[in-house]
Amino acid sequence: MPKFSRLAYEHLIYTLPQQYPEVVSSSLHLFTTAATTGLVKGSVWFHNGLELRVRELASTFPHHRHEPPDIKHNRKPAPGISYQSPNLPTLITDCIALGETLVNP
Repeated sequence: MPKFSRLAYEHLIYTLPQQYPEVVSSSLHLFTTAATTGLVKGSVWFHNGLELRVRELASTFPHHRHEPPDIKHNRKPAPGISYQSPNLPTLITDCIALGETLVNP
């Protein structure tokens, strides 16, 4: 697996509203679980009304997202998501696009 800097990843997580104008706020936090691993948990809220809930764990394989209707049970594949690089930029782009389709069907 390619390595990316923890510092760069923390910068990405903690500056989302500054990097993406569509993001209202974020409660994401990076927790250290071992010397070389961590866990990201929290939510990202968008101006379009969507909330992205994040919990980066291998147990969620295959990667998926929940969409309306019946958001609890309606799982969709999440292409472009892997453990090879940070996924937040892809997820944020997907949320922005999804919000556009909900506002302008």
